[in-house]
Amino acid sequence: MPSNVNTGNYIYRQGTAPNTRAAVSQKNKLYGFAVGAKAFQQMGVISEFTHDESRTIDPVRGVGFGDQVAELVPSVTDPMTLTLNKTLLYTANLFQVLGYKGGIDGLARSLKHHRWPFDVRQELVFSELSSSPNLGDSQGFAGNATVSTGPASDQGNNDPIVTPRALITYFEGCWMNSYSASYASDSAMVTENSSVTVTDIIDGVSTYGEFIDTGLAPVVDNGTAGQGYSLRFASGSTTTA
Repeated sequence: MPSNVNTGNYIYRQGTAPNTRAAVSQKNKLYGFAVGAKAFQQMGVISEFTHDESRTIDPVRGVGFGDQVAELVPSVTDPMTLTLNKTLLYTANLFQVLGYKGGIDGLARSLKHHRWPFDVRQELVFSELSSSPNLGDSQGFAGNATVSTGPASDQGNNDPIVTPRALITYFEGCWMNSYSASYASDSAMVTENSSVTVTDIIDGVSTYGEFIDTGLAPVVDNGTAGQGYSLRFASGSTTTA
């Protein structure tokens, strides 16, 4: 929270969430580098968070080969867009929790006052049903994409069954492209609504590049068969034009 906000305030009190194998929004934590903070801090009273991205898939066809698609070619991916909506607090507005000196912290009142981009950290905390000490090995998750996010169990009455894990995502180099807040006569609560454009999406620890293993590769090192599967690349299919 901004430096003027006491995170011990009742409005930031932590509650519990049901343990299910289906992901629930109560376990989705969002962090920003708030004004005056020295590290990421969890953002409170976020009413909605969504992320959306898309890319065009272009078909390759050939004259004389009938109504047939030869191949689909993915185009470049459009920048991801976040929807980030929050209940307006007197001493902590959306600008402030993302790091801009707005509200009582400074003069930032408009998008044109934003001179630098910001990052958002997301933690999707696994339930105790889905967590395990060796999550990265036994359940197929990349170990470097999960972290411990809570106390380890010592069999006390208030301890989790296992140390909770979370899937971490960083939305990097973000800029707000829209912001609004509505003060209506027939509704007391004020909600801030924003749309955010993201430069990149990473897990914060992996090395990204041309030959990263994202799964489904039909071949791996030096032509060795991989774990992927598509009839397009089945044994006997030629790989040369």
